[in-house]
Amino acid sequence: MKQSAFIVILFIIALAISVSIYEYGLGNAANFKDGSNREVPQNLMGQVYTGGPLVALLITLSIMDFAIIIERMLSLRKAAGRRSVPKFFKEVLEKVRAGDLTEAIQLCDEQRGSVANVIKVALTRYYELTSEKTITDSEKQLIEVQRSIEEALMLETPLLEKNLIALSTIASIATMVGLLGTVIGMIRSFRALAHAGAPDAIQLATGISEALINTAGGLFVAILGIVAYNFFVNKVDNFTYQIDEATYNIMQVFKAK
Repeated sequence: MKQSAFIVILFIIALAISVSIYEYGLGNAANFKDGSNREVPQNLMGQVYTGGPLVALLITLSIMDFAIIIERMLSLRKAAGRRSVPKFFKEVLEKVRAGDLTEAIQLCDEQRGSVANVIKVALTRYYELTSEKTITDSEKQLIEVQRSIEEALMLETPLLEKNLIALSTIASIATMVGLLGTVIGMIRSFRALAHAGAPDAIQLATGISEALINTAGGLFVAILGIVAYNFFVNKVDNFTYQIDEATYNIMQVFKAK
């Protein structure tokens, strides 16, 4: 599934879930002292409901955050392969030094994952060049192998970075949505103060609650998104470092031969 299609479908599903939570969960009459009025909450759920419709949007963004985090954790776990990468690479390097490229390629097939995929491309290309002898010059062979490694890395990197831009975008949008809810809440509060005579205490309290709840909600979603984004970026950088280190060592073995 394309990244844009995944995000659109996820948004629609998250929006439907969040509207249901907002209307039938948070907006349940049992959460308010006067039942149908829904402006005098008697518990935390009712108080969150007074944050207004933007709360539903913040819930949508938080659901998207959690969904993308779960998807990235599963994808990066799969990209790591079946075994420890250092242990796997040590075995592959031993096979390459011994000249047993077929067995080294077999280890890559068993390991799978991003590191194994790039190493397999390098080993397979080198094996083809040396066995078929389409290119006899050793330096040109190494250049061709290096080009194959770069192409494989260009294919693997987008898979590792998938949905990370969406995660950072959600964090930015959540901050803006929270700020918008804060402004709307303050407008409502000042409107209550502007009444002739005594201020409308309920409207004043509701406006302040709306402002603070949206602020808190926006900050929660933004913090979650930023922390998750930085965590996954670090994981991707670690993967690319392992790939660079592995391919460099293998190229050094090829040059030595």
